[in-house]
Amino acid sequence: MSIEVLNETDAGVDPGELMACARYVMAQLHVHPRAELCIKLVDEATMESLHRQWMDLPGPTDVMSFPMDELRPGRDGQEPAEGILGDIVMCPSVAARQAVEAGHTTAEELLLLTTHGLLHLLGFDHAEPEDEAAMFGLQRRLLLTFLAARGESRT
Repeated sequence: MSIEVLNETDAGVDPGELMACARYVMAQLHVHPRAELCIKLVDEATMESLHRQWMDLPGPTDVMSFPMDELRPGRDGQEPAEGILGDIVMCPSVAARQAVEAGHTTAEELLLLTTHGLLHLLGFDHAEPEDEAAMFGLQRRLLLTFLAARGESRT
C-alpha cells in the first residue's frame, strides 16, 4: 500500500501512526495491497476554503475525503480492485478542539478522523440513520482493534 502523509501545518503529528492506522484499516477491509492514499494535514484557512468549495458550508471542518477511483472494500475469496483511493484532508487544530471536548488526545482524534476519512473513501456514508449506525459501528470497531493491536506491539 502506498500511503503518503503531507503535513502542511505546524502541528506535531506522527505521520507513522497515521500511516499505520490507514494501513490497518485498509487491510481489514481487504483493500488492494497496491492501492494509493494521501493524507494531508492543513490549517484552518485551507480547510475552510475546501469546505466552502466542495460542501458549500462555512468554517473549517475536521476531515474531508476526496475519492479517486471509487474503490470499495474487498470480499473474501475475491480479488479487490487496484487503484487510487484518494485523499483524506484533516485539520489538526479543529481535531485538537474536538479531542478536548471528547476527553481524549489530539493524536487519538486524528486516528479516528483517519479511519472516518478512509471509510468515506470506500463508499461509506452517514446521511441516513441506518447508514450512520453501520458506519460509526465499523469505525469504532476498526479504531479500537487498531489501538489494541498497537498497544500489544509496544509492550
